[in-house]
Amino acid sequence: MGDNFGIHRGPGKKTADMVEDRTQGQILSDFMMQLEDYTPTIPDAVTSYYLNSAGFEGADPRIVRLISIAAQKFVSDVANDALQHCKTRTNSAPSSGHGSSKNQNQKSSKDRKYTLTMEDLQPALNDYGITVRKAHYFV
Repeated sequence: MGDNFGIHRGPGKKTADMVEDRTQGQILSDFMMQLEDYTPTIPDAVTSYYLNSAGFEGADPRIVRLISIAAQKFVSDVANDALQHCKTRTNSAPSSGHGSSKNQNQKSSKDRKYTLTMEDLQPALNDYGITVRKAHYFV
């Protein structure tokens, strides 16, 4: 066991590839079965509408569901990044309290409610290559 540094060498390359392919196929099949039972946040009808308006004809509802899950993850990641930007921005801002202790600041940061603003959303979307600008009449 010490000779090969944790590398397992099976009986042959051809048999190992077939076992690996079968395992990956089983994993994919199990995932597709789980996909039928899962209800994403973005409804399939909304996803189908936007896919059809973009010219995509999806006959398989599992593909539409998969795209719904991918869109849900993207929105979730962007919102999480925006939240992190908001927390960073508010923590770097000077506090207005006089003589407040460290424990009070920690408690207030846990109970604090955050608001999604363009100031936080813009850098989060820039990380994904999406440029967002305020309309000229809001500037």
